[in-house]
Amino acid sequence: MPAPHVIQDYETSQFPTWCPGCGNFGIWTALKQALLELNIEPHKTVIVFGIGCSGNESNFVKAYGFHGLHGRALPVAEGVALANSGLTTIVVGGDGDGYGEGMAHFIHTIRANPNITYIVHDNQVYSLTKGQTSPTSEHGFKTPSTPFGNPDSPVNPITLAITAGAGFVARGFAGDAGHLTGLIKAAIQHRGFSLVDVFQPCVTFNGTNTFKWFYGKVVKLETLKHDPSNRDAAWKQAQNTDKLPIGIFYQKDGPTLADEFPVLAKEPLVDQSPTTRKIGGLLGKMG
Repeated sequence: MPAPHVIQDYETSQFPTWCPGCGNFGIWTALKQALLELNIEPHKTVIVFGIGCSGNESNFVKAYGFHGLHGRALPVAEGVALANSGLTTIVVGGDGDGYGEGMAHFIHTIRANPNITYIVHDNQVYSLTKGQTSPTSEHGFKTPSTPFGNPDSPVNPITLAITAGAGFVARGFAGDAGHLTGLIKAAIQHRGFSLVDVFQPCVTFNGTNTFKWFYGKVVKLETLKHDPSNRDAAWKQAQNTDKLPIGIFYQKDGPTLADEFPVLAKEPLVDQSPTTRKIGGLLGKMG
């Protein structure tokens, strides 16, 4: 199969059905550009999608795809990465999907540290179901499900990921696709679990956290001379609410889930004979 040369090599015949102006378009563009610049072929890429507007992207990216259950995309991707380490495994989901229904999977996937990249379309609202409050909605945010204002404090996925032990934690903005492309590339190149939470304005159901609002709030960590190897500094930057830092908060290499299984060290599981898998599994238990 010929190597990809242009961004259209990662597109299908289907054009996105998102609302005009949706932040999903910026993430879609950045993901395709990252794959192109890394020269990762479509047939060497698998993307597991969660439920929500972000999940519709399964129709618009030319790659192997799996549309999982609500909140269950991460364990599926974990299995994919273990079975075939020769694939670039990416997860695409939303803030409701990943930090609501999928919160437990989020924490336990960080603990396991599989070699996957998790891109979260964080629009601070449940958009596909007409704009209900999501786990990242601001306190007091009024929606059909909270007409008197959201009574809960929002989840901070960055501090949560850092505290849980994630080895790569970043945040981007759909309104800066060029910067986001660099973050996705770095996440894919990182060996282990990588989180890229993305501010993704919903132009239909969230009239508060708009593109204009974010343009006045976001600041790049690179301009703050942030050291991504400093975990304490990363956690403090993630607590900043006056300005909203984007970039790589924290990065540290460590053993992946596959490293814990000797049978996976030689070659991808799908390329091994049944005998090799059986012997490798026994050696892993004896070791």
